[in-house]
Parts: sequence; C-alpha cells; structure tokens
Amino acid sequence: MKEYIAVILVAAAVFGICFLVDKGFTKLFRNQSQHHSGKAVRLSKRYGSIGLILLVFGIGVLFAGLPDNWLFIVSSILISAVGIGLVIYYMTFGVFYDEDSFVLTTFGKKSATYYYKSIVGQQLYVTTGGGVVIEVYLHDGRTFQLQSTMKGVYDFMDKAFFAWLRQTGKRQEDCEFYDPQNSCWFPPV
Repeated sequence: MKEYIAVILVAAAVFGICFLVDKGFTKLFRNQSQHHSGKAVRLSKRYGSIGLILLVFGIGVLFAGLPDNWLFIVSSILISAVGIGLVIYYMTFGVFYDEDSFVLTTFGKKSATYYYKSIVGQQLYVTTGGGVVIEVYLHDGRTFQLQSTMKGVYDFMDKAFFAWLRQTGKRQEDCEFYDPQNSCWFPPV
C-alpha cells in the first residue's frame, strides 16, 4: 500500500511541477506581442500528456521496488528520458503569429521573429500514416516543419499566404502553385 501512495504522490508532484514550469516558462520566454495574439501553431497536447505519463511510469518503476534487476533500472531511466524529451518538445515548439509577422520558437534555438515576406518556399512530405508535413523555407536558410495534426496549422498557412502576398506585392492570380486543398501555399523548393 505504501508503494501506491508513493507513486500517487510522485505523480501529483510531477504534474504540479510541470504546471508551474509551464506557467513560468510562458511568463519568462513568451513575451512578444505575437505570443499574446492568441494565434499559434502548437503541437498536439498528446505529446505533453504521453511525455508526462512515461515520466511518471519511469519514476514509478524505480520507487515501486522493481529495480532489483539492472534491466529495470536502465529501462526506467530510458522511459523517463523519453518522457522528459516529449514534454520539452511540446513546451518549446510553436509558431506564434499576428497580421505582419510570426515568431518561430524551437528547442535549442533562440526564438526568431520573421515577416511573412521571409518565406521563400515550401516542400510537402506525406507520412506513412497519411498525414502531411509542410516544410517551410525562410530567406536566411532556416526551415521548420509543420505537421497536419498540429493545432492551428491551416489557419497559419492561410494567414501567411495572404500576408506574404501583401508584403511582397504579388497577386494571387500570378501564383499558379497556390492550392490550399492540396496543402500548397508557397512556391515549391
């Protein structure tokens, strides 16, 4: 019975710490106007949820008394590491946008603000599960990938295309590549 109580306490502590870290992270690092516009492309919450479940499971295995074997110790550390990775990926990736620009936030790189005219092209990839990955190319050589399962991806691409037209002085009639039904907004690379 003591083991179950310990697992429940650890799970509650992990969820509480993650909630506080998320709120603190948002206040400290997401302070530009695009972050507060309410418009964003974000990963599915499944990444964060599955990451937390794996983290709690990995820690739970250590505290449940199962690690009498080195295999349990190594596997619980690996499961916890994957869980931490998913949570970090969920918390750090995002494209936040407004009428004139967008902020690209990724893990390990400083957030950068781009005007829509910085977009030079896109490439499409179809996954084995039938999903679509849109890789967007920027003028400075940086790229970022948006999955069709992400929250807000199609709204962002529509907004980006029309703002790109406005900022570059192009007309929609001159963009034969434009076909949002087939996930094409920008010239192919």
